[in-house]
Amino acid sequence: MTRSVIASEADGIHSHGLARLPTYCEHARCGKIDGHADPSAERVGSGGIRVDARDGFAHPAIDLGLGQFLPLARETGMAGLAVSNSYNCGVVGYHVERIADAGLVALGFVNAPASIAPWGGSQPVFGTNPLACAVPRSQGPPLVIDQSSSVVAKSEIVVHKQRGEPIPEGWAIDAEGQPTTDPDAALKGSMLPMGGYKGSGIALIVEILAAAVTGSNFAIDASSFATNEGGSPRTGQFFIGIHPETFAGPGFRQRLEYLFGAIESQEGARLPGQGRLSARERTAADGIEIDETLYNKIAGYAGSQ
Repeated sequence: MTRSVIASEADGIHSHGLARLPTYCEHARCGKIDGHADPSAERVGSGGIRVDARDGFAHPAIDLGLGQFLPLARETGMAGLAVSNSYNCGVVGYHVERIADAGLVALGFVNAPASIAPWGGSQPVFGTNPLACAVPRSQGPPLVIDQSSSVVAKSEIVVHKQRGEPIPEGWAIDAEGQPTTDPDAALKGSMLPMGGYKGSGIALIVEILAAAVTGSNFAIDASSFATNEGGSPRTGQFFIGIHPETFAGPGFRQRLEYLFGAIESQEGARLPGQGRLSARERTAADGIEIDETLYNKIAGYAGSQ
C-alpha cells in the first residue's frame, strides 16, 4: 500500500496519495479493515487465480495474486485474477501498469460503494467503478488509460469539500435528483456517470466483473470508503492479463508504436497518461510537497503507535 500511495503522489494523483492515509489509518484503528489480515490465493480452472482478501487491505491481496497470475498469463496466453472481500485499492492504473511492466496487456475493473445513480434514476446503485488498461511499449513506461465510470472520481468531490470549494456543474446531483455545485449535497446525493447512459452502461459492466464474477459485495451492499460506519466493504477487483505475442506474434509492440505515432503526429493530440508521466518526472527532480495540516495528521498517527 505504501508503494501505491507514493506512486499516486508522484504521478500528481493527490486524491489517492497521502491524503488517503488518515482514512486508511482510521479504518484499521476502528476495525472496519483488518490490518493484520492474511489473504489467501488459489488457482481456479486452467487460467484463473482467486484471492480472498479476508476483509483486509486490497494491496497485499493483489500482490499475492500477481505472484501466480503473471507467470500463468505468460504460460497460457491469457489469465484472470479475481480478488474478493477486499477494500479500496487506490489508483487502478498503478496495478495494471505493474502487469504491463511484466510484458502483458492488462485490464483492471474495480467496484466501489454506491455513489452513482443509473441513467435516468436518482438513487446511487453503482460506485465510481474505475477501469484501466495498460500496454507495454517498445521503449519507456507502459501506456496507461485509467478512468472512472463517473464524470470524476468521488475523491475529487471530497477534496473540494476539504478545501471549502464548490464543485463544477455537471459533476453531481443532490438527494432530490437536482443538479448541485455543493460538495456536501453531492456526497449525500449521487455523482453523474460520464457520457450519460453510456457511462451508466460501463459502470454496470465493471460491477458485473468486479463484484459478481469475484463474489464480492455489490456497490449497494458495500459500506463507505470514506466513513467509519459499517463493516468491511468487501468490494472486489478483477484483472485480465494477455500475453500479446501469443496472439499477435513478435511484431506487436512495433505495430503499437505505429498507431501511437498516428495520434501524436496531430497537433494538439496526445496519448493518455502523458500528464501523469510529466508529473512523475517533476517529482523525481523536485520531490513531493505535502500540506502542513496533512503532514501533522499523518505524523500524529505515526506517533500514536
